[in-house]
Amino acid sequence: MDLARTAAVRRPLRFALFLTTLLTLGGCATAPPRNTGNLCQVFDQYPGWYHDARDAQKRWGTPANVLMAFVQRESGFRQKARPDRPWFLFIPLPRRSSAYGYAQAQDPVWKEYRKENGGWFKRRTDMEDALDFLGWYTDRIHRELGISKWDPKHLYIAYHEGIGGYRSGHWKRDRHLLETADEVDRRAREYGAQLRRCR
Repeated sequence: MDLARTAAVRRPLRFALFLTTLLTLGGCATAPPRNTGNLCQVFDQYPGWYHDARDAQKRWGTPANVLMAFVQRESGFRQKARPDRPWFLFIPLPRRSSAYGYAQAQDPVWKEYRKENGGWFKRRTDMEDALDFLGWYTDRIHRELGISKWDPKHLYIAYHEGIGGYRSGHWKRDRHLLETADEVDRRAREYGAQLRRCR
């Protein structure tokens, strides 16, 4: 009788401890790499990311250095990055976009990605999933717009503007976007050169 009562008390306590541990671990964010300018050092600090980037490259054909340059630009490697929230006096207003996570994927296209890739458990805050998403979307850009997967500048413009936005051509007059795309292009090329020398 006492043993049964003790076991009955312990079960809920164990379950509560399990839930607390799960929630605590789930709330931990991965810190950005110490040196985001050097891809070898990024992969040294987070070796799993190297395998995630290589897996995405194998699956979708977009080079790992291009995928990582996108992540660097979009989120600065911040796991839970979101667009800034505008304020009116002291009142927080809604964010201008649903972009979230490493790849800054927005809600509608993220839902589409999960539906096509059978992943209701995929998360924008998981580097493996973010890189796979980027590979999937850049592959789609390549198929629909004919942009080479080795052309980081135009891939980034199409990623930023969306496929329809790229087709419209309005981006050609957006100086800030063109400068940003040039930065992504430079970063991808630097990352590529570094990756070839990584030990």
